[in-house]
Amino acid sequence: MELSQKLVALRKKSGMTQQELAEKVYVTRTAVSKWENGKGYPAIDSLKLLSKVYGVSLDELVSDEDVAAARARRQNRSKIFYWCAVGCLVLAAAFAAAAGFSHIPWFAIPSAAGVAGYVAFAFLSKPSLSGCTRAQFTRYIVSRIVVLAIVVAVLIATFVQLFA
Repeated sequence: MELSQKLVALRKKSGMTQQELAEKVYVTRTAVSKWENGKGYPAIDSLKLLSKVYGVSLDELVSDEDVAAARARRQNRSKIFYWCAVGCLVLAAAFAAAAGFSHIPWFAIPSAAGVAGYVAFAFLSKPSLSGCTRAQFTRYIVSRIVVLAIVVAVLIATFVQLFA
């Protein structure tokens, strides 16, 4: 997709008119129209402002293939970290259950390590948050905190049961 097509799509996606966009990037409506019709190109300062307004990187504005490849790499890395987080969560739960049922206190150590691994991998598996809304970001953070609170509560309950 060419720059002009991207600019039109991004503006329409954001629900702005050409005049509203022009005001946000400090140019005239005619300049925006020229960019969107392929009759002109924004200066670097305007490109920076456009990327900020739309919540995309400069690369996403001006190139196609490189951005798609980088996005695929980020998604693959996020999937790997996600499954590592799930593995740590399962490990933590298994050792917490084993410690609770067998009353062997040292099982709580790998359970705590699993919780720490979960926390680390869960935050590393985060999706790309650039361009996300405040509500999406809030949902992401709250979901991580809720799961962490549940895991920590189970771990604390296990420790209390073992050492009580």
